[in-house]
Amino acid sequence: MKHIVVLTGAGISAESGLKTFRDSDGLWMGHNIEDVATPRAYQRNPQLVLDFYNMRRKDVANATPNAAHFGLAKLEEKYHVTIVTQNIDDLHERAGSTNIIHLHGEIFKMRSDKNENLISEIRGDINLGDKANDGEQLRPHIVWFEEPVPMIEDAALVMGIADIFILIGTSLQVYPAAGLLHYVPEDAIKYVIDKKIPPTGNIKNLRLIEKSATEGIQILLKELI
Repeated sequence: MKHIVVLTGAGISAESGLKTFRDSDGLWMGHNIEDVATPRAYQRNPQLVLDFYNMRRKDVANATPNAAHFGLAKLEEKYHVTIVTQNIDDLHERAGSTNIIHLHGEIFKMRSDKNENLISEIRGDINLGDKANDGEQLRPHIVWFEEPVPMIEDAALVMGIADIFILIGTSLQVYPAAGLLHYVPEDAIKYVIDKKIPPTGNIKNLRLIEKSATEGIQILLKELI
């Protein structure tokens, strides 16, 4: 069974109504990224950051997977599929995909401020004073800008064993995730689906589908299934 590796970004979730910062001049739901998505922001104003992610949690809970999410799940009927996502939502899971690496964390998880391995589920709000089992403040299980990406090595290894690679809904502007494309074997077939195709450099076996995620996946499914 051939192995498909998919790298997804904000563009796939945008069609489910989840806002992306790259579409609005660096503002994410009215906030500068520096004010809500960095360790310094959290140190400076933890309540603002917690409130911001509490609202993101509500947004994701109210969103539903779209045709692109369901299309990727359908690929599992014929292929071994690994999805590497930059998104913090659970829309891939809800659409039926079973093998997902979340590079930037998960909105429905929280962890100790001091121990990144002390992780638990969260569906409601995280408030100041809410403590993990080690007595430390709880924070969203999110990889903020300027923090290391713990899953990047696992993702790079998966890229290296892809027979088919699909890039969908990502601008390739956020590193280190943007560098993962270079780990894909040269002879693997590579698809890029985006309304605005990002720069991909001199990459072989590249097929460009300049469509939205939902439209592009339908074209892809006709070719692969």
